Amino acid sequence: MTTPALDPPPLTPDGTAGPPGTPDTPPRGARSAAARRALGDYGERVAARHLLDRGLVLLARNWRCPEGELDLVLRDGAVLVGCEVKTRTGVVGGTPHEAITPAKLARLHRLIDRFAHEHGLADRDRRVDLVAVHRPRQGAAVVEHVVGLAS
Repeated sequence: MTTPALDPPPLTPDGTAGPPGTPDTPPRGARSAAARRALGDYGERVAARHLLDRGLVLLARNWRCPEGELDLVLRDGAVLVGCEVKTRTGVVGGTPHEAITPAKLARLHRLIDRFAHEHGLADRDRRVDLVAVHRPRQGAAVVEHVVGLAS
């Protein structure tokens, strides 16, 4: 005797099969890789627009080399700027500032140096900036630009 197939449970609005806490439901606040990437892309667009509105010139987005990636590379007058963009919707994952550890900051400085050498800009002064983008549930994003993170 065979058991009749049961209909699967209906999906919740977030596309999972059950209430929070069930094995096939991500924990509350967890985001998929695609959702995190979309949030990061949004933050980078907002940050680039913010910096361009303040007179910086965009040279590259998501510049990569074997050592890592710079979210934005810009020129501020004669200064070459490597910009790390951190986007948050809340404080659960910590503030954008807390995400810049001493090791990450040292790597960002190495990356902007490498960019300068690879693009014939080794004689330029360089700095690393942070743009923190907070995306609230409603309303415009709040942008904070921290100029010149010291290593």
